[in-house]
Amino acid sequence: MNKKTIRELDPAGKKVLVRVDYNVPMDGGGITDDTRIRATLPTLRHLLDKGAAVILASHLGRPKGGPAPEFSLAPVAKRLSALLGQEVLFAADCVGEAAEGPAKALKPGQVLLLENLRFHKEEEKNDPEFARRLASLADTYVNDAFGVSHRAHASVAGVTEYLPAAAGFLLEKEIDFLSRAVENPAHPYVAIIGGAKVSDKIGVIANLLTRVDTLIIGGGMANTFLAAKGCATGRSLVEQDKIALAASLIKEAADRKVKLLLPSDVVVADRFAADAAARVAAADAIPADWMALDIGPASADAFAAALAGAKLIVWNGPMGVFEMDAFAKGTVAVAKAVAASGAVSVVGGGDSVAAIEKAGLQDKISHISTGGGASLEFLEGKVLPGVAALSDK
Repeated sequence: MNKKTIRELDPAGKKVLVRVDYNVPMDGGGITDDTRIRATLPTLRHLLDKGAAVILASHLGRPKGGPAPEFSLAPVAKRLSALLGQEVLFAADCVGEAAEGPAKALKPGQVLLLENLRFHKEEEKNDPEFARRLASLADTYVNDAFGVSHRAHASVAGVTEYLPAAAGFLLEKEIDFLSRAVENPAHPYVAIIGGAKVSDKIGVIANLLTRVDTLIIGGGMANTFLAAKGCATGRSLVEQDKIALAASLIKEAADRKVKLLLPSDVVVADRFAADAAARVAAADAIPADWMALDIGPASADAFAAALAGAKLIVWNGPMGVFEMDAFAKGTVAVAKAVAASGAVSVVGGGDSVAAIEKAGLQDKISHISTGGGASLEFLEGKVLPGVAALSDK
């Protein structure tokens, strides 16, 4: 990475503004998954050990441009205190006197978490004055929030106009692993793309077709590809306006000699429900009144066989309606095959990550990406504003 990282900083005695992604799932004020918080601990501990005063900035949820108690980061400060083993101070706002007072009083070795950035609509607008006020709290800036680095927001890109900016360990790790999938990838290289819609991942599929040896398509988007091949898809989710595009991607794969794998069998249901009647059907003969909600056992075996012997695997998106246990088997089977492959494996997207965790295979994956949208844009070959804005080495 040709950008400055936290290793090149001398933060002793300085106030360091760290953009983190603490947009964690909450349930009635309690945090249900603290993975994103734990992922930032190496960066925070490094800065504290080097004698910095650390000021943390994050968003949570989608507040409508004003304070809302259910989107307060106060519970995050509490959880981070427990994880760090020291008190994390909390500021009632992220700019203005409520932030400036506590920031000014902050001593080396202390941590201050600012209130939700998105309580101010200026954050998402990348308002220069808002960015300047944020930057005025600190002497230097570290971005450790890969999950928002595809957004040119004030706390991601704007503050770098006013402060020297470096990548934290988490951001550096994300870029390192995702770069392997885009620049000089190891071969054989297999990509698995799933999820509901082709339209969400057109750019990723198009970019990967120029790099991979095998492309596996599963999930709801596979139905659109099956329709493009003239298969009967019953009442399955099919993007009618993307059938021609799917056909052109099938042709491009053939022209590039990329092996394109679609499901050969699917688990069909008589309705979209967890307790629906379900059975296995051939992927080219889905009954008229049924819908495909998962890949079938033969497809899972074929996909696993394609992963064996791979040197690099990138996986984004589930193979079926993973949130319903009856239609999660295909996704879990793929998770196990990725873990058993021995390849360098990069997994992104909420459902793929959830499948890895559900199967207890986190330790068998080389890199689990913390940013769904950001990792997709990176895999498309796009430059992320939050990365581009960092200081060059």
